[in-house]
Amino acid sequence: MAKINERSRSRSAARLAAAQALYQQEMENIPLAKLLDEFHQHRLGATIEDVEYAAAEVSFFDDLVKGVDARRAEIDAAISAKLANGWTLDRLDRPMRQILRVGAYELIARPDVPTATVISEYVDVADAFYDKREKGFVNGLLDGIAKAVRA
Repeated sequence: MAKINERSRSRSAARLAAAQALYQQEMENIPLAKLLDEFHQHRLGATIEDVEYAAAEVSFFDDLVKGVDARRAEIDAAISAKLANGWTLDRLDRPMRQILRVGAYELIARPDVPTATVISEYVDVADAFYDKREKGFVNGLLDGIAKAVRA
């Protein structure tokens, strides 16, 4: 059981780190290879300003970041299809966009991860940045995408 919990924690850390990496990429327009290297060398499992970052499953982190980068148009279309009338992806703030992108990627491209796990994990990621209302938004939007792509 300890192995499962350890893997679960390292995947949770990878999900949070992927959202942060994609946010940083959008803010600074960093090439993907440089971004991944920076996270491998300085972020995953590191201690920064007295905050210890959990060791993340590096291959899972890489898959999430590279997958969102490679399939951004498909992912953005899936998210946009579930937004309320009059809303666009650009109206969402940057952290929210990245959380939804990584969650949508996992729903679309990682059928090995159960739907409930994906949704719950990204609600938890949203909890690191937002209040209850936004967590409900993440839950509802990812649930809608799951129904569309995992029917």
